[in-house]
Amino acid sequence: MFFAGLDVGSTMTKIVIRKDSGDYLSIIKPTGAEHRRFVDKVMTEALYKAKLSFEQIDYIVATGYGRVNVPFADTQLSEITCHMKGVNWLYPSVRTIIDIGGQDSKGIKVKNGKTNSFVMNDKCAAGTGRFLEVMAELLGMKLEEIGEMALRSGNPVAISKMCTVFARQEVLLRLSDGAALEDILAGLHQALAARIFSMVSKIGIEREVVLTGGGAKNAGLVKFLEERLGFSVQKPDEPLLTGALGASLAAQEIAQKAVADGAMPKQKNHTLTPASFFEEMPSVN
Repeated sequence: MFFAGLDVGSTMTKIVIRKDSGDYLSIIKPTGAEHRRFVDKVMTEALYKAKLSFEQIDYIVATGYGRVNVPFADTQLSEITCHMKGVNWLYPSVRTIIDIGGQDSKGIKVKNGKTNSFVMNDKCAAGTGRFLEVMAELLGMKLEEIGEMALRSGNPVAISKMCTVFARQEVLLRLSDGAALEDILAGLHQALAARIFSMVSKIGIEREVVLTGGGAKNAGLVKFLEERLGFSVQKPDEPLLTGALGASLAAQEIAQKAVADGAMPKQKNHTLTPASFFEEMPSVN
């Protein structure tokens, strides 16, 4: 049997296709406009990579903020549920998950392989990856550069304003005062780590802690968050995939239960892009 999980995030869309043996492949693409057409195309590309037809997929679960725009999904599940399932599969001893995405951050408490409690920030850019993205744009730098530069700081500049608008003004003021760029960046990362730590502390932080999302790829943020925690965190090899992985695991659970109950796991009421798309598609490595 084959199962698929789609995590349609604000900035990136992730797909995992799994076999019931546990083997899986994945694809990650920047989230495009016109979500319904976009997810159709990305799913088709993932099937092309897996050398499978749409009819061979036994069950599909969609998650993420754009999950309602996946018409071929058999069901939709929350990001909290899917991230928990994905991380717990990779790290069975996890107790706290910190997910730092482009538009929201989440803290998830795990107990006996289930979500015990959670907290989420999705109302403000402060405390999310968007905060650092705005600062990188202000400084004319690439997002992937600022974390490494922050690590070179010997005297981080304290950033008192966490509102993204006011933080921009404070950064410009610090630059005009002659502060070193790496010290300003370190201060920004420290401020973001403090904000995330404060949020996740509301549910009680217990080890083992696993960090996921795009924030897990930022070396400076990881360092300052670990300083706040007082210990090291675990990070998946690809921290963007845990939601899609969890969705595929949920798809397997639902489909196999249906089979055990003597029911068909799904009814295929949708089709994907016409076969001509495969002829136009460049080879996928």
